[in-house]
Amino acid sequence: MLFVLASLACQTVEDAPSSTPEVSSQQAAVGSVVAELTHAPDVPAATGRTQPTKVVVELEVRELVMPIADGVEYTFWTFGGEVPGQFIRIREGDEVEFHLQNHPDSKMPHNIDLHAVTGPGGGAASSFTAPGHASQFTFKALNPGLYVYHCATAPVGMHVANGMYGLIFVEPEGGLPEVDHEYYVMQGDYYTVGKYREKGLQPFDMQKAIEENATYVLFNGSEGALLGDNALKAKVGETVRLYVGNGGPNLVSSFHVIGEIFDTVYPEGGNNLNHNVQTTLIPSGGAAIVEFKVEAPGTYVLVDHSIFRAFNKGALGMLKVEGDEDLVVYSGKEVDSVYLADKASANSGEKAVAAAEGLSSGDLTPAAQKAAGEALFAGTCSTCHQADGAGMASVFPPLAGSDYLNADVNRAIGVVLNGLSGPITVNGTEWISVMPPMSQLNDDEVANILTYVYGSWGNSGAIVTADEVAAVRAKGGQPAGAAH
Repeated sequence: MLFVLASLACQTVEDAPSSTPEVSSQQAAVGSVVAELTHAPDVPAATGRTQPTKVVVELEVRELVMPIADGVEYTFWTFGGEVPGQFIRIREGDEVEFHLQNHPDSKMPHNIDLHAVTGPGGGAASSFTAPGHASQFTFKALNPGLYVYHCATAPVGMHVANGMYGLIFVEPEGGLPEVDHEYYVMQGDYYTVGKYREKGLQPFDMQKAIEENATYVLFNGSEGALLGDNALKAKVGETVRLYVGNGGPNLVSSFHVIGEIFDTVYPEGGNNLNHNVQTTLIPSGGAAIVEFKVEAPGTYVLVDHSIFRAFNKGALGMLKVEGDEDLVVYSGKEVDSVYLADKASANSGEKAVAAAEGLSSGDLTPAAQKAAGEALFAGTCSTCHQADGAGMASVFPPLAGSDYLNADVNRAIGVVLNGLSGPITVNGTEWISVMPPMSQLNDDEVANILTYVYGSWGNSGAIVTADEVAAVRAKGGQPAGAAH
């Protein structure tokens, strides 16, 4: 239920049990409420209140090393220990007493700028907090809507790029209409020294950030945050409301759910309503609320429809819907593994094990290489070469039992990195086709894919190493614009 009694969403201090934590080492004033904060993708229950009151919000900054992709770690600066920061839900007219704590282990001072605040800096000047210290300020929630908050300590862009953003929802009087599910989704762009999916602990790259050349574009702080077992869930016939934010720091989001039409959109998180919307723009530092009813079972894919960001930078999530099919609405069901490939089961199974084993160098066991390569092949190569390596008659030559492939490992590496066009002879048949360069793949990814291919379909069983790929890459040959 969207509307619940206020006591379920936030407890009055005078009625709170003895286990209720202290607020900045002091109890909040009698009659005020302590806001419930949630981590994405969860959303706090509606306040249920018919009148404004005093609300205490307590948020802690933590600097933590966490996964940004399989086998890749990043030092995130967080509000509440995760990215995005915890969801804050209050009501129009509330007086908000805000407490910001900066954990003693932090290396940097931080503050908070809440776009829901009317006043200079949105609270930033009042909340500058050194490591091991706490700050407090108060504001009145004058305007209903869905708002971004973020750190505004210099250099502001760096703090935001490291994950310091979240959403605060100021409920309008009377709240919102009831729905079956509410979820919290927030996009951000990340800038690492290593390229996409390069293994190990990756530092922040200031120059890439200045040039707005994002390595990753992600929902909820990591590539697997809304994939596989972490997918959002609903049932046929239910209504879903997504609170969608864009922390930036640079890129505008073209938010879209593949296979759904938004029945209602609150553009930029305000009061106006749009209906029957396919894709909605969410500016950096902005938000939107989207609502829809799910009428057919299957997997619905959340993307930034600047589409290379979805399939090559990570801006992809899933909503899995269970229930009976309605063949009048839709005649079939999308197969996750075909459409989403290696992202369909992110952070699970052999792929994650392989990534963990190769965390620092990409140096995997042959079995782990093959497991990782199989998933990557599905997402990168199988459309043309087919899942069984048979190719497509008169269009793409086979990889299965290919004499061309098995004759020269270095040549095969070069074809993956640099592409291939013109006639070639495979198993006695001449083929004329074009393979685009795949030099965006990391050395270990190329090695894993080829190890899988060589170990499948009657091929030679050759083991390809990342060092071999690096040696071929160093010789050049990539077309202009394809070198990595």
